[in-house]
Amino acid sequence: MESTTMALDGKPVTTARDWRTPLELLLLGAIWGGSFLFMRIAAQPFGAFALVDIRLALGALVMLPFLWRDRASFNRGIWPKLALIGLINSAIPFLLFAWAAQRAPAAIGAICNAMTVLFAALVAFLFFGEKIGVRRALALLAGFAGVVLLATSKVAGLSVGWAVVAGAMAALLYGVGLNLVRRHMAHLPPAASAGSTLGCSALLLAPFAIAYWPTAAIPTAAWSSAIALGVLCTGFAFLMYYRLIQRIGPTRTAVVTYLVPLFGAAFAWLFLGEPITPSMIGAGLLILGSVAVSQRAAKK
Repeated sequence: MESTTMALDGKPVTTARDWRTPLELLLLGAIWGGSFLFMRIAAQPFGAFALVDIRLALGALVMLPFLWRDRASFNRGIWPKLALIGLINSAIPFLLFAWAAQRAPAAIGAICNAMTVLFAALVAFLFFGEKIGVRRALALLAGFAGVVLLATSKVAGLSVGWAVVAGAMAALLYGVGLNLVRRHMAHLPPAASAGSTLGCSALLLAPFAIAYWPTAAIPTAAWSSAIALGVLCTGFAFLMYYRLIQRIGPTRTAVVTYLVPLFGAAFAWLFLGEPITPSMIGAGLLILGSVAVSQRAAKK
C-alpha cells in the first residue's frame, strides 16, 4: 500500500506503508536516545572537545563512500558554506550536549533535544518569513515553559540549570541548521552533504581536541561509548534518517522526535541508575506535547 508526501525539496515522495517503517523509526529513536547515554559515559574521561572530534571524524568516515561517489556535486566555492553549516548543525551542538553530559543526567539532554522542532519553526518565522500561526505560537510557549521547569528543578539534590541552558542552546542551533540545510543544501545528495559537514567540523575541531586531549588513561567503557557515538549514533543513524526521509517524507520521519527522550531517560535509568524525577516527566510532557501540537498545526 502506498501514498505520497512531500520531501525537503518540495518534490513528491512515494510512501511505502510496510513493516519496515515503524521498526526503523523505533530503532532510530533508540539509537539517538542511546547517544545521550554514551555521552554521559564518555564525556567526563575525554572532555567535550576530544569526544566530539572523535564522534565527528568517525561519522564522516561512515559517510565518506557516499561523499566520494557524489564528489562531482561539490564545487570549491561551496566548501566554506558547508563548513559553517557543519559548525552550526553538528560541531557546536555536539559540544554543548557533551558539556551538559558532564554535569547532568543523560535524560536532561535528551529532553532538551526535543525542542529542535520548535526552534526550527521559530527560526523559520523570525528570519525566513514563514507563517507560524496561533497554535504553533502557543506550542512554542508551552515548550519553553517545559524548559524553564526543567532548568529550575534539581536532580539528586543538584541543580541542572546550566546543563538545561546548554541543551536548549544546542537545540536552537539544530533549528538554525535545519533551516540552513533546507535552503542551501537541498540540491546536494543528502548522505554526501552530511559527510561533508561532519568532515569539515572534525577538521575545524581537531586543534582543540589535540590541545585538550586528556592526560589520564581513558577507560575501555569510555572508548567504546565514543566509538558508538561516532559510528552508530552519527554515521549509521544519519544514513537511516535520510533513508526514511526519502521513503516516507520529513513530516512522518519527525515522529522520531518523540522517541529520543523516552529512550534516553530509559537507558540512563536502566544502565546508570539515574533517577527519573517528576520535574523531568512534567517538562518532558510539556515539550513533547508542544512538539505534537506544532507538527499538527504545520500539517494543516
